[in-house]
Amino acid sequence: QVQVVESGGGLVQPGGSLRLSCAASGSIFSINAMGWYRQAPGKQRELVAVIRSGGMPTYAESVKGRFTISRDNAKNTVYLQMSTLKPEDTAVYFCNAEVILTSRSTVISWGQGTQVTVSS
Repeated sequence: QVQVVESGGGLVQPGGSLRLSCAASGSIFSINAMGWYRQAPGKQRELVAVIRSGGMPTYAESVKGRFTISRDNAKNTVYLQMSTLKPEDTAVYFCNAEVILTSRSTVISWGQGTQVTVSS
């Protein structure tokens, strides 16, 4: 009913920047929140940043001041601008959307993930 697709991952050197995009599509009435999570090898998935409708963004402490989440409501798209990247930011980044369907039920949908590798 809802598809979430990420793009923009890749290989970047330490100190570099990268922008991730995530678009939601399908039987969408509205979107309560969209967010980014990441999972490094051998570690649990963790919240990176989330932005709710009408609310302030929330960031993990480890990315505050370096990452910026933004949202285009007209396009059902969320972006993650990542700057001053560090090797420890290497992970698969997943997008998540809390969606109210046209049927008025609420679902949480995940994308397939996009790899971000920070290495020289």
